Amino acid sequence: MNEVPECKRVPHAIETTFAAQRETAIALRTSTAAMRIEKLKRLEAAVLAHREAIIRALAADLRRPEAETDLLEILPVIAGLRHARRHLKSWMKPKRAAPTLTLLGTKARIRYEPRGVSLIIAPWNYPVSLLLGPLTSAIAAGCPAIVKPSEMSEACSEVMAKLIRETFDSQDIAVFEGDATVSAALLDLPFDHIFFTGSPAVGKVVMAAATNHLTSVTLELGGKSPAIVDESADIAKAARSIVWGKFTNCGQTCVAPDHAYVHESRLPQFVAAAQAAINKFYGDPAKSPDYCRIINDRHFERISRLIDEATANGATIAVGGERDKAQKFIAPTLLTSVDEGAAIMQEEIFGPVLPVIAYRDLAGPLAAINARPKPLALYVYAKDQARANRVLQETSAGGSCINASNLQFAHDNLPFGGIGNSGLGNSHGFYGFRAFSHERAVLEDKFSVVPMLFPPYTARVKWMIEWTLRFFT
Repeated sequence: MNEVPECKRVPHAIETTFAAQRETAIALRTSTAAMRIEKLKRLEAAVLAHREAIIRALAADLRRPEAETDLLEILPVIAGLRHARRHLKSWMKPKRAAPTLTLLGTKARIRYEPRGVSLIIAPWNYPVSLLLGPLTSAIAAGCPAIVKPSEMSEACSEVMAKLIRETFDSQDIAVFEGDATVSAALLDLPFDHIFFTGSPAVGKVVMAAATNHLTSVTLELGGKSPAIVDESADIAKAARSIVWGKFTNCGQTCVAPDHAYVHESRLPQFVAAAQAAINKFYGDPAKSPDYCRIINDRHFERISRLIDEATANGATIAVGGERDKAQKFIAPTLLTSVDEGAAIMQEEIFGPVLPVIAYRDLAGPLAAINARPKPLALYVYAKDQARANRVLQETSAGGSCINASNLQFAHDNLPFGGIGNSGLGNSHGFYGFRAFSHERAVLEDKFSVVPMLFPPYTARVKWMIEWTLRFFT
């Protein structure tokens, strides 16, 4: 028999695995906390066993330094796994719902039940934590899952596939590598839940595919996350925080500050402090072992075009600007005098370029932020708490930090997610467990008087209904 081409084998393998996981999903409805914790322990052991391979893979894909991989990939996954293990028993317990006046005599509770077979599509920028984090939540909730790493981070995709296949049976947790055709084949199937991390444009495609099966989705997207540096801010601290949040992973971070509004009276000081922070962090970034690279040539060209278009229309390169296509290197770059209509102010940069816009009155940046789609994150730097509160009250964002950047992602007791164009649903900790769980309402009748209101609607029953209505109104 002639060998079936790989492109023909993959859909069949996907369908076979999906069918097996549907059977597993039924069995997992009765899984205990101990059974799920055992899987979480297995996953943690596998991550630690593959740590060196993960470090090498991310060095190949992004020239990611070892310390940054440990800090931004390994640590969040291990912390999330241990957090889930510590709290899983309490998360799984049915929650009592207090009775209402109309249903006195009943007992109500909420049961957290597995949604079922889940699909996790991970991105290339943090290909470990943004794959294994949602997987942790799926396991905690009792769901079998198929995971799809990004083909753009090729070396890490291979490591993730090896890790998953060595740790789990495919009818429980499976992995499929490949390009968009594999994603399309997966999205054709009637999953019970889809967890996607990526761009808003692709998120719309995923959501459209989910509607064909009325599949629930969690979409972790992105957008233009602004930072506001108030005149009351500690400028040195603000600059260090923004430089770290922006240029870590070469700016390829969904919650990174996309652009910064700085009070005009502090702009020169901020630019100088940012330059000092870049020098301290990276020295000469082109030679620094601690500075990443752009993922591929296409993204290098895209970011370069944004810089060139901005400068052609009056923007000034205040810091950085150096580029080397052969190395996929773009230096940490600050742009000033950027026009709000420039392309770099309209689309998510997702690279190491920070437009810095001077403002005189806080109403200006607030209006600009509210004119755009709601961002995944918003950061405000101010010692004046009233001004910080004003920013939070007059804007909308997935999450925010005051006098910090990016750290909300690492807090396992906070919901992480976007709003509108930046995402749908939440993840991390209990919120991730809930994303993969169905909250089933259960009501038990003890001594309810509701049956007294059943038909036939005699004069007595009508009087009781009328009396009840008067009582509540």
